[in-house]
Amino acid sequence: MIGLELSGVTIRAGDFVVDAATLSVPAGQYFILMGHTGAGKTLLMKAVCGLQEIVSGRIAIAGRDVTAMDPCRRAIGYVPQDGGLFPHLNVFGNIGFALDLQGLGRREIIERVEEMAEGLGVSSLLGRRVGRLSGGERQKVALARALTRRPRLLLLDEPISALDEATRENISGLLKRVHEQYALTTIHICHNPAEAQQLGDRVGVMSGGRLMADELRSAEI
Repeated sequence: MIGLELSGVTIRAGDFVVDAATLSVPAGQYFILMGHTGAGKTLLMKAVCGLQEIVSGRIAIAGRDVTAMDPCRRAIGYVPQDGGLFPHLNVFGNIGFALDLQGLGRREIIERVEEMAEGLGVSSLLGRRVGRLSGGERQKVALARALTRRPRLLLLDEPISALDEATRENISGLLKRVHEQYALTTIHICHNPAEAQQLGDRVGVMSGGRLMADELRSAEI
């Protein structure tokens, strides 16, 4: 099965254009998307999420056409570069936010939040405010929030680029474990070749709004 398929996806944002991006990522693959700042990587991922309108093309997740589908129905877990946590909520509220929107009962929300928090090692933080978290803790909480929805596709926008070296190693190991444990199709945006080599099964490169290459991990990147 194909986990993510982009067919001629074109996006316009002001004068910038992502031009006819085409990509096929098998289910369960860890795909790295590289490119310089401003290449269009984040814009493309927002289009996959349904947060950015596309001009033309088709987006399919796990074989289902989601091009015109509402973001909340796309079965995507998305971790933006800054984590996107809500400062007015504590860690529990952040992790369970999407579940509350889905209308799940309180007991099920508690069970799923506690289960995910334990799996990612943040159970002791559930009552803490976001402003009191370290960079690594914020990324763990953001990842827990994304995974609590039980997505088919996980999108990570530079999840470790702003962390110190020791924390990067810790979060990299966590990402690898989570990917394998949940058998997720994962798209991970990064700039660092070493990070791509460590985590990715395959690497794509964007430049100037074009998906220029789609290489195996063994290729030079």
